[in-house]
Amino acid sequence: MAAKTETRTVRAGRHTIELSRPDKVLFPDDGLTKADLVDHYRTVAPRMLPQLRGRPLMLERHPDGIDDGRFMQKDIPDYYPDWIRRAELPKEGGTVTHVLCEDTATLVYLADQACLTLHRFLAKADRPRCPDRMVFDLDPPGEDFAPVREAARRLCALLDELRLPAALMTTGSRGLHVIVPLDRRTDIDEVRDFARRVADTLADRHPGQLTTAPRKQDRGDRLYLDVQRNAYAQTAVAPYTVRARPGAPVATPIDGSELDDPQLHAQRWTLTNIADRLTDDPWQDILRRGRSLRAAWRRM
Repeated sequence: MAAKTETRTVRAGRHTIELSRPDKVLFPDDGLTKADLVDHYRTVAPRMLPQLRGRPLMLERHPDGIDDGRFMQKDIPDYYPDWIRRAELPKEGGTVTHVLCEDTATLVYLADQACLTLHRFLAKADRPRCPDRMVFDLDPPGEDFAPVREAARRLCALLDELRLPAALMTTGSRGLHVIVPLDRRTDIDEVRDFARRVADTLADRHPGQLTTAPRKQDRGDRLYLDVQRNAYAQTAVAPYTVRARPGAPVATPIDGSELDDPQLHAQRWTLTNIADRLTDDPWQDILRRGRSLRAAWRRM
């Protein structure tokens, strides 16, 4: 049996990161290690970093693997290296200093800290109350993914009526995110009101299948159209991030045509097969220009 490696160095841009315990198993059922996590984030960096730069992060860390607890980290620890960028943002009664992930070296460092999942702000740090993303989280009542695919089709059709583009992403957990690029000119409270109006309209059209009821006991077997992430300092999972579930599923951007694939489900792509998705970028054109909500409000 080969001896375990206590350390390993990784070069990323101008920085060299020394990995601590790279053989530490983070996914016990799959035998996937911290080194595998680091390699994943190095591989997806060209796709992932454009979706992270400038955005405050909340980090989901699992130092002893997915079976032994987690903690959510907002404030950056003092021991993080100085070359990792930071953003200090107001909160009630004080401030929070978040990590900004601007380069591959930061991704690698966070992976070495057993940060499995990166949760990103919908706004950038320079204008934290004016998001450039609006998110609808399609949360199914059970494990069947067919209602999610159908709800996504219906939501995209409604957004098309409002002349708003939509980018789709499996969450790596249970559902889908439908993401609308914005022009950073609308306050987050108005964005949330608009998202709620869209969700209510869609639920009114399909009351037997969709709901906006926040209480689980009020939903029955209907899919929940969740817009609660559209609020100040709320986050959503980042594209290409790994989820803390057996199999190491990865939140993955998809093309709208893939909604017709009956094999599509929230955990279809994983740490071990995501490389097959990196030849094409389903979001290449969709997120290029943010849209104003003014005309869409009138169309509502």
